[in-house]
Amino acid sequence: MNAISEPPSPAETSWRILPQGDRCLIVSFGDRIDASVGRTCLAAAARLRDARLPGVTDVVPSFVAVAVHYRPGPHGGPAYAQLADRIGQLLAEGIQADDSGGREVDIPVCYGGEYGPDLDEVAQAAGLTPEGVIQLHSQPRSMVFMLGFAPGHAYLGVHDEKLNIPRRPSPRTAVPVGAVAVANRQTVIYPNRLPGGWNIIGTTPLTMFDPGRDPAALLQPGDSVRFVPISPEEFNRIREARR
Repeated sequence: MNAISEPPSPAETSWRILPQGDRCLIVSFGDRIDASVGRTCLAAAARLRDARLPGVTDVVPSFVAVAVHYRPGPHGGPAYAQLADRIGQLLAEGIQADDSGGREVDIPVCYGGEYGPDLDEVAQAAGLTPEGVIQLHSQPRSMVFMLGFAPGHAYLGVHDEKLNIPRRPSPRTAVPVGAVAVANRQTVIYPNRLPGGWNIIGTTPLTMFDPGRDPAALLQPGDSVRFVPISPEEFNRIREARR
């Protein structure tokens, strides 16, 4: 099982601050996808949001870095060097981990068949049976690292090394809403009908993104997710009940 660990202490944390165009800078905490690095990014993003730095318009955590969007000077906000220096000072003061560790969320998934057309191929590539893939995917909890690509599009991991499966050689032009797909020890859940090249192993009946809901995205960075296998009958019952 993959433990979801806490971020390292400030003394153990190192970072690099790099420009990303003229209205964004990147605070990089590493180059590998790991739960501890991901939680460090979440904690750093919270620290920077709480600081309410002048000129900063958005703070966005990802797998290994935090993007800080800002309005550059002379009238909109600080220059890059000034902002980078202030961010460095804030992070050096310490990054406080979120003790709550995010919410625990269960996501029902109907695996295989028409709901997961790539399950058999993933099983073959992983050297497992389809049932073995389902067990490996659903038993440990997975961390939501970030939302990206589309509103409510969650990236989760990090899965067992056996699920280090590459993306499909040819992406699909349209992936169905709710598709649960894997690649490179990660999972994505498609909130809408979108193009995509990940391997679809199942589908959830839950609505991942609803503009009329607060928050609109069902999952948030830092959440801990358990995938719960369900039957096609249960899938249809849940979907009908949510309409």
